[in-house]
This record gives sequence, structure tokens and C-alpha cells, in this order.
Amino acid sequence: MSSSVDAISKKSFVVQEEIWVSAVFSIFLSPIHSASLFPSMKIQNTSLQFLSDLSDNNNREWFQANKGRYEAAQENMKQFLKAVESALGETDHLEGSTLFRIYKDVRFSKDKLPYKNNFGMGFTRATKRLRGGYYLHIEPGASFVGGGFWQPNAEDLKRIRDEFVMDDQPIRAIIADATFQQYFGAIHGDELKTAPRGYDKDAPALDLIRKKSFTIHRNFTDQEVTGEHFLQEVKKTFEAMRPYFDYMSMVLTTNLNGESVLERQ
Repeated sequence: MSSSVDAISKKSFVVQEEIWVSAVFSIFLSPIHSASLFPSMKIQNTSLQFLSDLSDNNNREWFQANKGRYEAAQENMKQFLKAVESALGETDHLEGSTLFRIYKDVRFSKDKLPYKNNFGMGFTRATKRLRGGYYLHIEPGASFVGGGFWQPNAEDLKRIRDEFVMDDQPIRAIIADATFQQYFGAIHGDELKTAPRGYDKDAPALDLIRKKSFTIHRNFTDQEVTGEHFLQEVKKTFEAMRPYFDYMSMVLTTNLNGESVLERQ
């Protein structure tokens, strides 16, 4: 019992330390711009229309004939990417951002269509202490703001599962929180049909440890995506992920005793 209490105390300290680190980064390292300085920054209707037309004409001839439309849509996305990065940087410390290429790698795919019918943006958190990734997906009829831990490596996956087996109450409390439910509802990810090898098939956390990814997302309509307040909604949605990210960062930077594994790296 004593060792269990000590472990919980250590984890509590790490969580508080993580929050303190995030706060320091927010004060001293965040960009000088804010979302309020981008009142007219929005996803243009023409950008969504280009993606819709591309979906109906996914071939190189059409794309080349509409290269100017693509470049205009791409520039719109680049500017929106910068605005999101600046806004998110007010409350988190980011290492960088990426607008993913629209060109598909079809070498090993059965789907030989040459272009994606979406724009994807990724935002990477900085330092080994801050885990979790932010993602923004723009696609007509299927846009969403997402994040989490997609297909973690074997070491991280085992650490997450071991934590949930030892004590699944903290993650369940996060999922049950009103804000989490309002924005995301549940943690998603491909699942095994039964318990992973080496884990009890009757474990209380079976529904969690069967997962191979741990992602969350919030869907948006086309009208919302092209609306005046989409940038603010993206920022609010990413910020709503932070309790989940902070907890998972604690898990992935400590062992089961609550001791930091970063000190040994």
C-alpha cells in the first residue's frame, strides 16, 4: 500500500511539473501573434470547391489544367496554417508545423489516383516532455480537427497499456469530463479482437488496451470550415485536448513507479 501511495504522489508531482513547464513555455516562448490578429483569416470557399472538383477529376491532365486553382488553394492553406500555429502557440510550445503534400505515393497502393482530395496540417509539440500531435484535416464533407497518439511505437504502446491496466481511473475521468465529451466524445483507434498478448482478457481496462491507436477528433461541416470563426474553433478544439495530452505525456515520460525516464536519457 505504501509503495502504491508513493507512486501516486510521484505521478502527481510529475503532472504538476508538466503543467508548470507548459505554463512557462506559454509565457516566454509563445509567438507574439494571437488569433485575434487574424480576424479575416479563413478557409476560402474556392479552396473547398477545388478539392471537390479534384475528387471528381483525379487525374494529371485535369490537375495541370487547373494548376492555378491548386496554387491559390495551397496558398490559402499555408496562410491558415501560420495563423493556427500562432494561435496554438499562445498556450502550448510547438516545434513546428507542416502542410502535407497533395501528391500521393502510389507505388505500393492499390489506389492509383495521383492526388489526395484533402489538405492536411500537422503541428508538432516541442521537447520530449510534451507528447501528442495536433492534426487539421480539410476535405469537403469530411473535415475534422484531431490529435492524439496514432500507431505509437511498441515501447510507447506497452507503456500506455501497462498504465491503463494498473489504474484506468485517471483516463476514464478525462474521457468522462464534460468538455471532453462536448468536443470529442471518445478515444478512437483500430482495435484487436481480444486482449493483447500477455494481458488478461478479463482486465477491467480491456476496452482501452485493445486499442492500437489513441486519437480524438471533432468533425466540422463545410459551412463551419469556411465560416468567420473557424480559426477560433480550431484553437479551442486543440486546447480542449490538453488535459488528455498532459496526462499521456506524464505516462510516456515516467515508469509505472512515477519515476521520470527522461533523466536516464
